Amino acid sequence: MTTVERFRGVYEECCPRVLAYATSLVGRELGEDITSETFTVAWRRMRDIPHPALPWLLGVARNLVREVRRRDAHQYLVAAEEAQRISSGAETHVSDVAAVVTDRHIALEALASLPEADRELLTLIAWHGLSPKEAARVLDCTTATLTVRLYRARRRLEKALETAQAAETASTAPQEAAFPTHHQGAPA
Repeated sequence: MTTVERFRGVYEECCPRVLAYATSLVGRELGEDITSETFTVAWRRMRDIPHPALPWLLGVARNLVREVRRRDAHQYLVAAEEAQRISSGAETHVSDVAAVVTDRHIALEALASLPEADRELLTLIAWHGLSPKEAARVLDCTTATLTVRLYRARRRLEKALETAQAAETASTAPQEAAFPTHHQGAPA
C-alpha cells in the first residue's frame, strides 16, 4: 500500500469523526480549520500514525485546539491592555499594584462584553499592530469601512469601560453596617 493510499484510507475513515470532535470543541467554522490542519499534520507524519489512527488524530486535533485557545487568550489580554489605554486617554504608569489589577479586571470585563467582531478588530489593531489599511485587507473590507467600524468599536469599548468602572465603583463603595451601632447613652 502506498503512502497516498494509506492517507486516503485514514482520511476517509476518520475525517467525519475528527471534524465532529473539533466542532464540538470550537464550533463548525474553526472546527473545519482544525480538521484540515490535523490532516496536514497526518500527511507530513504518515509514518508515525499508529493503527488505529483515530486516537492519534484526535490527539493532534486537541493539541491544535489548545494552541488556538492559548493564542486567542494572549490576544484577548493584549486587546484588554488596549482597552485600558483607551480608558486612560494616554499611557500612564501606576505604581499601585492593586490599582493596576483592578484596572486590568475592568478592561477585561469591558472587552468581554463587546461583540466578537469588535474584539477581533481591536485585536488586529492593538495586538498585531496592523494599520487600518492592513486590517481592512484581513477583514476583506475597504479601509473606509474599517475606519468607521474601528471608530464604532472604540466608542462601544469606551461605553463598556464606563459601565464596568461604574459597576466596580458600586461594588467597592462602603456599605452601611448590617448591625446597629452602639449609641452613646444607650444601654450596653
